[in-house]
Amino acid sequence: MGSHWPPNLFNHKCIRVRLPDGSLFRWRFEKDGEQVQIDVRGPITLDEASLTRTAVLDSAGVGYIFEQDILPDIDAGRVIRILEDWTPPYPGLCLYYPGRRNLSAGVRAFLELARELSRRATG
Repeated sequence: MGSHWPPNLFNHKCIRVRLPDGSLFRWRFEKDGEQVQIDVRGPITLDEASLTRTAVLDSAGVGYIFEQDILPDIDAGRVIRILEDWTPPYPGLCLYYPGRRNLSAGVRAFLELARELSRRATG
């Protein structure tokens, strides 16, 4: 591996995730403006990304997990972050919907809830 790869990543048991289309999720990293995607190696491949947290907590290996999904475990000291200097900033979720004026009542209610939660989070 060249110097542009996260150090020692291939020395760890990584928890892989199979995407719905059958391909394996490639871990994404960024440092100093350089972006890389890595097909990690590991003894476990899960079909559901949400199970990665459970596998990490059970000491099955290293996982690639969205921070908001694991933050309580980080705060409690159950897991630690690694490769922080390779982790790109996460701008948050984006919501896309049709620009039609006549949205259903359900879509309008969901959009209002999403806006309110976003205002509280950035508040």
